[in-house]
Amino acid sequence: MGLRETDTEFVPPRAALFDLDGTLINSEPRSAAVWARLLRARGITPDEALLRRFMGRRGGDVVAELPHLFPGESLEQIFDELWRHGQDPDLPQVAPLPESVAFLHHLHSQGVPFALVTSAGREWAESALEWLGVRGMFRGLVTAGDVTVGKPHPQGYLGGAEILGHEPEHIVVFEDTPAGIMAGRGAGMRVVGITTTHPPEALTQADLVVEHLTQVAWPRLSLRDPEPPRSSFAGRG
Repeated sequence: MGLRETDTEFVPPRAALFDLDGTLINSEPRSAAVWARLLRARGITPDEALLRRFMGRRGGDVVAELPHLFPGESLEQIFDELWRHGQDPDLPQVAPLPESVAFLHHLHSQGVPFALVTSAGREWAESALEWLGVRGMFRGLVTAGDVTVGKPHPQGYLGGAEILGHEPEHIVVFEDTPAGIMAGRGAGMRVVGITTTHPPEALTQADLVVEHLTQVAWPRLSLRDPEPPRSSFAGRG
C-alpha cells in the first residue's frame, strides 16, 4: 500500500464519487472471462495485459483502440456476441465487496453525499446498487451512456461533481483501475485506489492505496488503525 504526501495545506473532503466494478462489487474476473471468450472465438489468445485494457473503461472505447482485433465488425455485433458469452453458466460469480459497502454506510451515516461514476451501462449500475442495498444512498449516477468520452478522460467525474454540487477539490474518488485513477486526477480530485483488481504498483498515481475501503479514515483520508500510523494526504491546491 502506498501513500502520497504533499506539502500543500490539507483541504477537507465534503463529498465522494465511487466507481462500481472492482470498487463496490468484485465483477472484473467475470468481465475478463467474457472478453477472453470473445477474443478466443476470433483465434486470439489474450494475455493478462490485453484483458486489463478493458478494466475500468467503456468496452467500445477499447475496441476502437484495437480495430485489428475486430476487422469489419460493428460494435453492435461485438456486444451482441459479448452478451451471449455472458450467459455462460460457468463464468466467475459477481460478489459484493463487504468492506466497500460498510464504508458507504459509514459515509451515509455522517451525512457525506456521494454518487457513482461507472464505465458500465445504467441498467447494470442500477441493478448492482439495488442488489447491494445502497441505491437510495446515492445522489445520482454517471454511466457509460451519459458521457461522450469515457475514462481515463475526466468527463464522467466532472459530471459527478455537478450531481453533488461540490467543487472538484472537495471531492474524493474511489477507484480500482489506472484508467479510473487518471480520470479522477484529471478532474482535479483526490483519489483513493483499492487493490481489488490491480497490484499497488499499478495504482501509484492514486493519493492513497488500500486493500479495502474500511482502511480509509474519513475525513482525514489516512489509513485507519491497526495500520501503522501515517500522515494523511493533502489537497493539491
